[in-house]
Amino acid sequence: MSQAKVVIVGAGHAGGTAAALLRQYGHEGPIALIGDEPIAPYQRPPLSKAWLKGEADADSLALKPTEFYAEADIDFRPGVTATAIDRGAKAVTLSDGSALPYDVLILATGARAIALPIEGKDLGGILFLRTAAHAEALKAAVGPGKRLAVVGGGYIGLEVAASGRALGAEVVVLERENRILARVACQALSDFFTGYHEKHGVMFELGASVTGFEGRDGHVTGVKLADGRTIACDAVVVGVGAHPNDELAKAAGLECARGVVVDLDARSVTDPDIFAIGDVAHRPMPIYERMFRMESVPNALEQAKQAASAIAGRPRPPGECPWQWSDQFDLKLQIAGYAFDVDEILIRGDPATAKFAVFHLKGDLVQSVEAINAPPEFMMGKNLILGRKPVNKAKLADPSVSMKEVAV
Repeated sequence: MSQAKVVIVGAGHAGGTAAALLRQYGHEGPIALIGDEPIAPYQRPPLSKAWLKGEADADSLALKPTEFYAEADIDFRPGVTATAIDRGAKAVTLSDGSALPYDVLILATGARAIALPIEGKDLGGILFLRTAAHAEALKAAVGPGKRLAVVGGGYIGLEVAASGRALGAEVVVLERENRILARVACQALSDFFTGYHEKHGVMFELGASVTGFEGRDGHVTGVKLADGRTIACDAVVVGVGAHPNDELAKAAGLECARGVVVDLDARSVTDPDIFAIGDVAHRPMPIYERMFRMESVPNALEQAKQAASAIAGRPRPPGECPWQWSDQFDLKLQIAGYAFDVDEILIRGDPATAKFAVFHLKGDLVQSVEAINAPPEFMMGKNLILGRKPVNKAKLADPSVSMKEVAV
């Protein structure tokens, strides 16, 4: 396929990386990279941290310098969206009225923030955090004397809360469940992060169902709760999850399951000439013997490698342990694996020291590890998960025993 015409729809971390890797792997054919944002592909995780605090901008977060794309003979088209895929004609129609023919198509369309379909949802000051433009709007809305309401106590919400406090704003987190991180972490981790954020001045409203937004002169002034209260605020960030942008794929007849269903090469199970990578892909997870859609930079990079390798005729890269991270205040949370089919949770270290790890076990196998300021536990945890190596639980629970010694 070295001369194949490759069209990549989506210029995020996955799409931008795939384009660069194709050239790195020796692909000589035309490459077109279609992005709906006006800037070149960039790192997104710092949006909720360094960007908000003024420590990063589009240039510093760019995956590659802007001139790279021209130098690598990549036809980068910013500010354009794909509107349809014609699999019969093998062409992609774009919002500017043009059509791009392809031999191979990569869908890297990502995901979009879920909007709450409630009263007042269109008021100004109700923000999301998926793009640089979102981050810029939020940075302008928070600061000393401002009150920020964060709807959703997941990792993005907590990162925004930490950055809001660093900028001098009052911050209140509104979470529908009775604890933060209820859908993604165990009770121990929820308790730890709640306490740590409260020490830094973040307020929490748990079991709080949001029913609407109040406003004045077209701008949000409060969040209405099911119990009748209104939480006053100057801005709101809604962080309650994301939908995969798989509408193009569905309309083209590709099999989807909250994301485009792909194989271990990131190739659509419906059409061998189409790949899907990153947040929009519903992919195999051999470690857990299941399919799953992941939202993380490491997943985007892994699938970009898979697709680029398949297109360039290289061997399939070895499988990786899924992982992700979250920075909040001076805490570094590193997560390896997913807590599927867990029957025991083991804590290594003392949460009071803000240096510990939570291991999720299935029998004597590690399914997932959440490590707070604990790099050795994270790194060895990844190896244990990927290698399906049984552990000695007594040794694992004892921080005085080296992580290298816990494998049976």
